[in-house]
Amino acid sequence: MKRYIGTVVRGIRTPIVKSGDDLVEVVFNSMLDALESENIQMRDQDVVAVTESLVARSQGNYADTDQIAKDINSKFDSDIGLVFPILSRNRFSVILRAIAQTNKKIHILLSYPSDEMGNCLMDERILYQKDINPYSEVLSEEEYTELFGKEVKHRFTGIDYVNLYKEIAPNCEIHFSNNPKTILKFTKDILVCSVHSRKMVKQELIDAGANKVYGLDEILTESVDGSGYNSEYGLLGSNLSSDHSIKLFPRDGQPFVEALQKKLCDYSNKQIEVMIYGDGAFKDPVGKIWELADPVVSPAYTEGLKGTPNEIKIKYIADTELSDVDDETAQEILKEKISNKDNDLTGTSETLGTTPRQITDLLGSLCDLTSGSGDKGTPVVFIQGYFDNFASI
Repeated sequence: MKRYIGTVVRGIRTPIVKSGDDLVEVVFNSMLDALESENIQMRDQDVVAVTESLVARSQGNYADTDQIAKDINSKFDSDIGLVFPILSRNRFSVILRAIAQTNKKIHILLSYPSDEMGNCLMDERILYQKDINPYSEVLSEEEYTELFGKEVKHRFTGIDYVNLYKEIAPNCEIHFSNNPKTILKFTKDILVCSVHSRKMVKQELIDAGANKVYGLDEILTESVDGSGYNSEYGLLGSNLSSDHSIKLFPRDGQPFVEALQKKLCDYSNKQIEVMIYGDGAFKDPVGKIWELADPVVSPAYTEGLKGTPNEIKIKYIADTELSDVDDETAQEILKEKISNKDNDLTGTSETLGTTPRQITDLLGSLCDLTSGSGDKGTPVVFIQGYFDNFASI
């Protein structure tokens, strides 16, 4: 029977998950309830994706400001330079509060006109009008205020992040530069706070003569006074839990996805793939925010989700090879071409316009948009037909 429907994505509701809950059982039972309620049958290569926050919550992977401050104190003796933190109440405010608790002098270096994630700090048109080159010029707090005023609110959140960070850490000085080495004018002990550029920034600072250089990925890599931790990413990927605590990025994800996969496969007698997902890695065209504050889209996934798509661009084939062929013949030729395509089409004309990204990154974007970040209440996403193509029956 011909299949007229391709990819179908469903958000799956679950109970409220708490620390210590058996998440494999919670997700499995939630999936069964959803399947039975809609009379849905599982198929080979279906994907069940679980948001990272659910995994971390079930693990009890939390830390408070006292625990973070203790780890900061174990690594730094005096003034600290914070290089390129992102502009975020959710991601950075509690971390800054913890650093402020150490009572060390803090110098914050902000990139401008926006942070690494595209969160806008200032109107770049004013930079152009004032002939300010953000790639070469360093601005002080006073110069920033003179140029942009005492209150500069983010267009979506309504937050003035410079004022917010000053309120959280009154003992801080803020500087504006896109050269990480600028921080060395104020201190040689550095905490690199960027996410995706962290390795390069660390190396630049080390080569330039910095004394101590750590990244957020090196804070809370092990438990401090009973805290949660993440041995690979530290504080990266953490989210605000309360004014004085954070939920860390989940750890030990691989045993979880494999255990859930086995339970789903045993139940359905089908090959089911499982992944954990966080931010979806897509860019908002209006706000310019790149939605990937997590260190990776998927910290754990099963074997069948490795790699990148190997797809033929139907539009390209239709326009170049099938333009003079009748519809029925064109469909048969296209199905034959897809069924017999090479295992690796990298670099061929047939792939022009396809998306060269990891499968888990593509699925993560789909899941993030489906579950949302608010009150939908669907932290599990069930995907069918993602690996189908025009030739699938």
